[in-house]
Amino acid sequence: MTGIARTADLMPPAATSRWVTLRDRAGVMAGSYAFEGNTACHPWHRHDLHQLAYAFEGIVQIRTAAARYRVPSRQAVWIPAGVAHQASFEKARTVSVFFDPAMVRDGGGRVRVLPVEPVFREMIIYSSRWPIGRRAGTPVADSFFEALADLVLERLDREQPYFLPASTDPLITEVMVYTDANLASVTLEDVCRAVTVSERTLRRRFHAATGMTWRQYLLQSRLLHAMTLLTHDDCTVLGVATTVGFDSASAFSRAFQAYTGQTPSAFRRERLTAPPPR
Repeated sequence: MTGIARTADLMPPAATSRWVTLRDRAGVMAGSYAFEGNTACHPWHRHDLHQLAYAFEGIVQIRTAAARYRVPSRQAVWIPAGVAHQASFEKARTVSVFFDPAMVRDGGGRVRVLPVEPVFREMIIYSSRWPIGRRAGTPVADSFFEALADLVLERLDREQPYFLPASTDPLITEVMVYTDANLASVTLEDVCRAVTVSERTLRRRFHAATGMTWRQYLLQSRLLHAMTLLTHDDCTVLGVATTVGFDSASAFSRAFQAYTGQTPSAFRRERLTAPPPR
């Protein structure tokens, strides 16, 4: 799979997205849900609860009106209550924790990728003891989720930049699709020929629609796709660098470390040895 999900122009208005109620019983303020497998794309929907989804393995992709998020294993994605989104899973094993909005006052109201330190990870794993369909009136569970909610709140301002913009402009959507599908060798000239527009127009409209230049988009798309490939045990670092369009392993390593804070080798090693949920 190359690039990020492509159907940015098919998003329904938030008001018509399916509304999902997650709690079966009154009085339950938080709980968990485990998932394992592949899902090409869940329909657009919204939750009545905040969701913190953590990937033990595989890739989770989240799409909103504003952006497309790619979450590799050992990262978590925060989806506030009421935000219309799509989700897809690639060979994923995840645990999601759902919180009543009263437990986490998220003033930002947008999806974010959050760092997950060992203690935070262990608490997410432990939350699987209490599914969201649990009965109310479990003091230990209630206290546990209150503590976990406090940790989430601390991390909302420490988001990771693991996303690409989305656009409702058909031209910009087409530019993104072509770019994502041709990361190994794409040039601005190639894109302009493919979408039949001048370089000047493309630069102007792309920046107006996304807040970044096309070259910035290209670099970020390459790095996000590299993060996915590095979670596969049949890919070498050099092979990943070449696949996403870097001329050398050293240039790839510098760009990747600036983006993620880790070398490609360290990132790959950490994910391939990720512990399973207990």
